[in-house]
Amino acid sequence: MDNGNVRNKVAYFAAGCFWHVEETFRCVPGVISTRTGYVGGSKENPTYEEVCSGKTGHAEAVEVIYDPEKIDYSDLLDVFWKEHDPTTLNRQGPDIGSQYRSAIFYADETQREAAETSLKFLEGLGKYPSPIVTEIVPLKEFFEAEEYHQKYIVKRGGAACAV
Repeated sequence: MDNGNVRNKVAYFAAGCFWHVEETFRCVPGVISTRTGYVGGSKENPTYEEVCSGKTGHAEAVEVIYDPEKIDYSDLLDVFWKEHDPTTLNRQGPDIGSQYRSAIFYADETQREAAETSLKFLEGLGKYPSPIVTEIVPLKEFFEAEEYHQKYIVKRGGAACAV
């Protein structure tokens, strides 16, 4: 998944329904590719229906492959925070359930530290009237979502990235 470039890095974010989140990250300069999938649950290779049942513990998430020479992980965190409401527990807009939770799944200690620092900074701004409930947890395994979920908005004729 690194397109032959060993310098590329990977990040994982959950911020509600993965369709819009994927499209947002896909359009960020320096992002090489994105994939929708499921993270943070107990079942191997879950299906969309199983994740939606709330019984697997997975979150709908987006894998972001990026070029760290073009964009920092901290910049991706900024996109993540702006993309959703990090104060709503297990909910984003009309989507309700633990699969829609706000979470950062870190791949290494550098990402963990950056995520925690950005969270503390955001809390310090006092921007939100409610506490931030975003989980910052280690990545265990990412399971790619079914093909029809990949680039869903583009496939449906939705917004495309400006070049």
